[in-house]
Amino acid sequence: MRVLICDDHPVFRDGLRLLLGELGAEVVGESATGEEAVDAAIELLPDVVVMDLHLPGLSGIEATRAIRTAQPGIGVLVLTMLDDDTTLLAALRAGANGYLLKGAGHADVGRALAAVANGDMMVAAEVAQRLRAGLDGAHAATPFPQLSRREQEVLDLVARGRSNEQIARALFLSVKTVRNNVSAILTKLGVDNRAAAVALARDGGLGRPLPGEMPRPG
Repeated sequence: MRVLICDDHPVFRDGLRLLLGELGAEVVGESATGEEAVDAAIELLPDVVVMDLHLPGLSGIEATRAIRTAQPGIGVLVLTMLDDDTTLLAALRAGANGYLLKGAGHADVGRALAAVANGDMMVAAEVAQRLRAGLDGAHAATPFPQLSRREQEVLDLVARGRSNEQIARALFLSVKTVRNNVSAILTKLGVDNRAAAVALARDGGLGRPLPGEMPRPG
């Protein structure tokens, strides 16, 4: 099995490389950013990409979507610290075949790799039940439960392409308050930039144009 690793922590990559070798996999490449992972996956055509989600620049979710769009035959196994329902569902909607939490046992990683390489899906046992509930629409009313009501309103407008100044006018807030809200949103969603937050928001059903409103680019 040929595997590409994407994680921005060198020490974690070193440990994962050793583990994959013990499991009989061949590590054909490593990347520290989402952009590097997309380029390497297209060039090297691994069987599986082991993908972290919290990456500098292009998020792991965006990188997963790009890889699966360019090369649908490549499996993506997410290996992350993020265990909230919204991130899990967003990763699966982006095309990830598996979702494990960092700290998973060697046997779990081995089973997940084999499943993903065969085109099957595997998620960590601790999130499987929540996944089922999420796919059944249990969280439809609050797609981002970790955000306050105000932060959800701000995120919805961010996903519609609004600037901080436009959001401030729409919600009768100061621009400074909006900036603080956006910063808190990025932290709670585990992303580094506005574009990654927009991608998560749209995967969660936010940012849809209102009736009679033209969609904005982005």
